Amino acid sequence: MRVLIIEDNRELAGNLVEYLEQRGFTVDYAHDGITGLHVLMTAEFDVVVLDLGLPGCDGLQLCEQVRASGKALPIIVLTARDDLNSKISGLDSGADDYLIKPVALAELEARIRAQIRRHRGLLNKQLLKVSDLELDERTMEVRRAGQRVPINRMEFSLLRVLMLASPAVVTRSRLESEVWGEDLPESDTLRAHMHRLRRVIDHPFEQPLLHTVHRVGYRLVPAAVARAEDTQRAEGP
Repeated sequence: MRVLIIEDNRELAGNLVEYLEQRGFTVDYAHDGITGLHVLMTAEFDVVVLDLGLPGCDGLQLCEQVRASGKALPIIVLTARDDLNSKISGLDSGADDYLIKPVALAELEARIRAQIRRHRGLLNKQLLKVSDLELDERTMEVRRAGQRVPINRMEFSLLRVLMLASPAVVTRSRLESEVWGEDLPESDTLRAHMHRLRRVIDHPFEQPLLHTVHRVGYRLVPAAVARAEDTQRAEGP
């Protein structure tokens, strides 16, 4: 398993490289954004561990450029920026996971392994479709109305669960369990990912598909269907 670490704190980067190599990973390292982007575009990696406050090219910009290029490998942000807006910005830019410094090296390793497992496990040959939204598990592409939707790996996993269950409601606990497994995220992590997911699959289009069911969870269904069901329930038998 090959890991690229992009981190300008050389001491921290050295600790990460040493630990991961001892754990059996092959690790490459870049100390600034421009170098990191070049290395990432010219070699193949299983996962990237990315700082945000990088010289040369900010981590958010780097992440956006990687996603714009079509590369679908997992990106784990490792940063000191711990506020919700920063988390949302990181996920919006295409990151799959967001960790706050300092982090236990064992936890980082577990997150890396989990992302690689999910990446490999998602490569099934199945096309899911809800209305004009399509998810191709083979290519890991999402399209709506024929337009490619830029989506990171974590939102891909969430969307896959919602599409498989559609039109049923998926509870928050089920989403967290199916996507994160036993390593459940912080309380606002799911909300941040769903905010990003709603924006990329609904906001550019006239009819929303992703609906929040208050205090329960989420469902993926055409707005017309949701309205008809609401009307039927209101009118009763």
